[in-house]
Amino acid sequence: MLDIRQPVIEELEAVDRLIVENLQSDVDLVENIGHYIVDAGGKRLRPLLALLAAKCAGPVQNSIPASANSTAMFAAVIEFIHTATLLHDDVVDLSALRRGRPTANAEFGNASSVLVGDFLYTRAFQLLVELGDMAIMRDMAATTNTIAAGEVLQLVRAGDPDTTEAQYMEVITRKTAILFASACYGAGVITQQSEPVLEALKQFGLNTGIAFQIFDDVLDYTGDPAEMGKNVGDDLSEGKPTLPLIHVLTTGNETQRRLVQHAIRAKTSENIDAIMVAVNDCGALEYAGKVAADYQQLALDALQVLPQNPSRDAMAEIARLATRRTS
Repeated sequence: MLDIRQPVIEELEAVDRLIVENLQSDVDLVENIGHYIVDAGGKRLRPLLALLAAKCAGPVQNSIPASANSTAMFAAVIEFIHTATLLHDDVVDLSALRRGRPTANAEFGNASSVLVGDFLYTRAFQLLVELGDMAIMRDMAATTNTIAAGEVLQLVRAGDPDTTEAQYMEVITRKTAILFASACYGAGVITQQSEPVLEALKQFGLNTGIAFQIFDDVLDYTGDPAEMGKNVGDDLSEGKPTLPLIHVLTTGNETQRRLVQHAIRAKTSENIDAIMVAVNDCGALEYAGKVAADYQQLALDALQVLPQNPSRDAMAEIARLATRRTS
């Protein structure tokens, strides 16, 4: 990740400064929870993609507020929206651990987490207004609406072992991949790129996001809890029919199918060891890994429209990272 960040290291520092500045509030709890989750770490992957996409596609050409660089401001917007979704996700999922420490809702309570998530959403749109680009504002409004609908759709699918692969793909596209797409697309809008370049950036982000989420679902069965910062089998405890489980349900024998069906319906990981055996015996992890690799390749193909430079190379490396990470 250090090598990937190198082309935009100064811009990332500017984003961090903007995040700290815009977490300020006269309500102490807002700052406390905001800093708690932002300071927890993470890859800052989405704002990083926005900065790389802007630098890869070309120089900023439009007029911007004198107080901040436009791409850094937009990247901060992306991180605020992502952070808000994490706060809301953890409340809905009743999660107790994220990035190796208690979630904000476990530390401060559900009500506080939801309301501070709302604060971050609204702060993001205050920054978008300051940025002053209607095309970006229109796209981000649609994106946040899509994410919210994706959250509801995931809630509807939770506990449903009849969820199909197509329905699973719809959830992860709405809930996760769309913000990757908007991060890259918005960066192209800021740098006033042509329609073919904007479409290429959007497709890169969308397919990278899908690959990342599918592989996240693989790591739920193969990852090291210490590295992932969450417990193996957490998705099963939330009744989420992820791609490895869907593959068992469509290709496994009757015993394996019944085992997974019960776990999803009951939202329990009590039989996690037996389910992990079934997942491996059915080749579910290999299958999900191949699907993730297919989307990864679509992302890499989209980059071919963009000029060759260190930022494009870093974007390609992020796409490759999707299927070869451990957390």
